[in-house]
Amino acid sequence: MTHSSMQGFVMNSLLVIALLPLALLGPGMAFVSIGGGGSTHVSITGMALLQKVQETCRAVAEKNGYEFNPTGSSPEELVQACLGPTAKGEVSGAKFHSALQEIYTQNGLVDRDFVNSAPHHFNSEAFLEGRSLITQGMVTIKINIHNENFQAARTTLGRVLHTLQDFYSHSNWVELGYTKPYSNLINPGLPLDNLADVNTHTCSDCASGTCPNQLLPNILKDKKLTSGYMGVFSSVKPKGKCSHGGATDLTSKINPRGGISKDERRQDNLAFYNAAVKAATDASLELLQDLRLAVGDEDFLRMMGIARSSVLCFVIDTTGSMSDDIEEARSVVYQIIDQYKGTQDEPSEYILVPFNDPEFGPMIRTTHADKMKEEISKLKASGGGDDPEMCLSGLQLALTGAPSSSDIYVFTDALAKDIELKDTIEALISSTKSKVSFFITAPFGRRRRSLRAASFDDYKDIALLSGGQAIQVSKSELSQATDIILDTSTSALVTVLQRARNPGTQETFPVTLDETLKNITIYITGTSITFTLTNPAGVTQSQSEASGKLGTIQTVGNLHRIRLNSDKQAGTWQININSNQPYTLKITGQSTITFIYDFVESFAGPHPGYAVLSGRPQAGQSATLMLTVMGRRGPSSMTAEQVGLAKVSGPESVSNGVLTQMDNGEILVTVDAVPEGEFVVIVKGTDKVSNSQFQRQSNTQMSLSKVKIQAVVDSSVEPGQAFKLPFSVMTQSSDGKYSISARNDRNFPMSFPNELTLVTGQYANATLTITPPASTESGTDVTLTIDAKSSNGVDSNYAVLRLSVVTKITDFIQPLCKVVSVQANKCPHDLSQCGPFRWELSANITDGNGTGIESISLHQGNGTLTYTSLSAPIIVANYNASCCSQIVEIIAVDKVGNVGKCYQSIAQSGVPPALTLSLPLWICLLISAFLVRP
Repeated sequence: MTHSSMQGFVMNSLLVIALLPLALLGPGMAFVSIGGGGSTHVSITGMALLQKVQETCRAVAEKNGYEFNPTGSSPEELVQACLGPTAKGEVSGAKFHSALQEIYTQNGLVDRDFVNSAPHHFNSEAFLEGRSLITQGMVTIKINIHNENFQAARTTLGRVLHTLQDFYSHSNWVELGYTKPYSNLINPGLPLDNLADVNTHTCSDCASGTCPNQLLPNILKDKKLTSGYMGVFSSVKPKGKCSHGGATDLTSKINPRGGISKDERRQDNLAFYNAAVKAATDASLELLQDLRLAVGDEDFLRMMGIARSSVLCFVIDTTGSMSDDIEEARSVVYQIIDQYKGTQDEPSEYILVPFNDPEFGPMIRTTHADKMKEEISKLKASGGGDDPEMCLSGLQLALTGAPSSSDIYVFTDALAKDIELKDTIEALISSTKSKVSFFITAPFGRRRRSLRAASFDDYKDIALLSGGQAIQVSKSELSQATDIILDTSTSALVTVLQRARNPGTQETFPVTLDETLKNITIYITGTSITFTLTNPAGVTQSQSEASGKLGTIQTVGNLHRIRLNSDKQAGTWQININSNQPYTLKITGQSTITFIYDFVESFAGPHPGYAVLSGRPQAGQSATLMLTVMGRRGPSSMTAEQVGLAKVSGPESVSNGVLTQMDNGEILVTVDAVPEGEFVVIVKGTDKVSNSQFQRQSNTQMSLSKVKIQAVVDSSVEPGQAFKLPFSVMTQSSDGKYSISARNDRNFPMSFPNELTLVTGQYANATLTITPPASTESGTDVTLTIDAKSSNGVDSNYAVLRLSVVTKITDFIQPLCKVVSVQANKCPHDLSQCGPFRWELSANITDGNGTGIESISLHQGNGTLTYTSLSAPIIVANYNASCCSQIVEIIAVDKVGNVGKCYQSIAQSGVPPALTLSLPLWICLLISAFLVRP
């Protein structure tokens, strides 16, 4: 290791340590399987993820010629440094926080959803089955990333890491003296050796349950691999076998008593506990490195939520009357691409979904601006008329395909023909927290002909639920209304306030604007409206002043857009609105001060914690949410003082919660008196950097339900094979029949009961069967929604689940990369003279099992790599580099994600004495402490 690389390692380690307290978003004791007063699944996963993210960021920076140098230890500053020169303007760490949280949450849910599954925890000597979960999971992760299904990849990654980490806590790997990870666990091409069979006695009796090492001498001598038997519901175990141990393990009271798990740090197991934590961390890093090499640095970072923040997603009606609308949408896309190219506001992804009647889709996704220009230029208006169109079907594709918290813009001039999808759309909005705004170029006023007939009010309902807007304009005015897309297609966008009144009334709305807010914009939608804006100094401006002292007012159709003149507007403002017609108010701006949240419920068991709700919180009990507030320097630079649930519509009503600060930076909020109807989350507090007050609001509205649906997807789905998904429904309301509906965004055939008879307080069990056609492409992501509704339609709830369709993989053989020649004899011994000289390497690369090589790349080395055709049986790779660049690592990835590599160094062995002498003692001690810390 060179002096500079050692310094980089030290700084990297320091930054990881500094980041951990800010980024570990899981509930403090939720994921303790390696933990209990020490490390947890969350801290182990967080340490590995953050270290691997920083290594990847540094590599990307070196490749692209800029310096990776975070200005501080917060996730926001890490993201800013990782994005490099493109990160001009405000950079939010919210997506990075959210990605980490998803992985942590799924990791923890293994303890709830698979509490009695031995393979998921490597209990009861289920080594082959546990390894299969890891390797099949890795296949699913890689193919999901390849298909840009990043959320599905994170879900599986969290679960796989839990199982991998449990191996080191629940087996006797470290007791056998092993200090390195067991690489065979992530490589099914290698055998699992020396496993104890069911008849082999493995432990001696431990009456106290806290013996330092109760493994039998012959197990240690022969290095037989075993794990503790765990009984949550039964005390049965094979004769002579070790138990897992602990109060929740019923087998631990059966001879041989005690247990060998290292879930908790105790005085009797301290050395083994520390060794298990280190091995689990190293194993997590090894798995993440394999994943990074297989998918590439850019997609690895995108999976982790590190990308330019905005996503441009359009859903466009292409019927004959939409020619002008399509042209305006095309113009907006071109303007955004051209205006924001090379800046932080440049979209990281473009999504386009056309719809007509009866067709809709396909969904087009691309990260390339030119491709988006090409696709939107192909759109032509044809067919249709004034009849309803398949608008909600197109919107469903967008909601399931776009990343969470996206802004989606729908262009249409017709009603929704597929109004039966409205419940599904609302469930998807609540699940993804994406905002939907409609640009409607047709007159309002068409009313429902029946309860199931559509009206334009449906678009208003959907927009309001999501925190978006329904803007009605004439076709000639559309170009003025689309400025809102330019406003929202930007980084670090936050909502300060949103309210709706129906019927309209005169009301004054106070709002606190803080000094971090920039590009503050106020939107008022409605007709027959008058309003007055007042700043903290008492200066006013009314709707009749298009250009006044406070801002510029643009009125088009039913939209009033006010852009404040200056960002220096901190303080309490007031907006007085008067109208006898329905109206909405929304205030947004750009700021790094934001928050992420999830409604959660607690779960019991051996390792209790909190699980994110898939549907609505339960009525009749407190609402609980887990929340993280972020600022310019991460959560530590913010103080949340008030978190509550507020009604958007109707009289102002806020129910404040009780805040409990968790050890890891999150805030547990408990709200006892939840508002009736729809509500949003509001957060008020202090920015410590400026010592000023701020307020923020969530976009998505939520409501309570007395119905509850439980369902867990436990594996991927094979094309052509029926997949059975058990689910349960319960109500706290009255007994009776409840209708069941289910939809998936791929239109795969499904069967399920249309209704269930529920008894209050008892779960009714049912099964849904979904069958992807045999022709389904491997890596297809399926979003499934299940709805349950009471017979009178008063109460309902939903569950949103994701399934991955993955072809069964039998090729687990890594590509072979063999160095055949190295020509470095011209390189001088004195590196100070290396400049004019070069060295060469030649390697043969072959695929181990015939699926074919997908890619060949450099992981280390600053030289030039060339290779012959990837389709050749033997691929010849040639590398040429300056003698100053003495290391090369070539990576070969086959078509199913197996990674092969070859490494060559022409450097002399040993560490130059100058390196050792140049490191201060305190740094050496820090490195040592970091490497051995639990």
